[in-house]
Amino acid sequence: QGQLVESGGGLVQAGGSLRLSCGASGSIFRTSTMGWYRQAPGKQRELVAGITRGGTTNYADAVKGRFTISRDNAKNTVYLQMNSLKPEDTAVYYCNAVGIGRVFDYWGQGTQVTVSS
Repeated sequence: QGQLVESGGGLVQAGGSLRLSCGASGSIFRTSTMGWYRQAPGKQRELVAGITRGGTTNYADAVKGRFTISRDNAKNTVYLQMNSLKPEDTAVYYCNAVGIGRVFDYWGQGTQVTVSS
């Protein structure tokens, strides 16, 4: 689909940090609740963090206090700052944009995050 473009994944040691970015067109970004999901091998895709158009955030219990989601409305970009990374955070991370009333539901291509012990 190409509506969302992610960047920032990579390999990091446990305890390290990474920042993921996801850019979208203005028309999509302005009307979307944005989220980050992840999928580890053999597991279902799960919500990591979400942020509404108004800036309200929510987090999975496993990442609370370590990850921060934010959005820059001027740059049409959502970020996921990941600190104190653990090996269990290893997964493909996906950006998601859901429009008002779910008129659209877009996914990024995914970016690999690998945390070594």
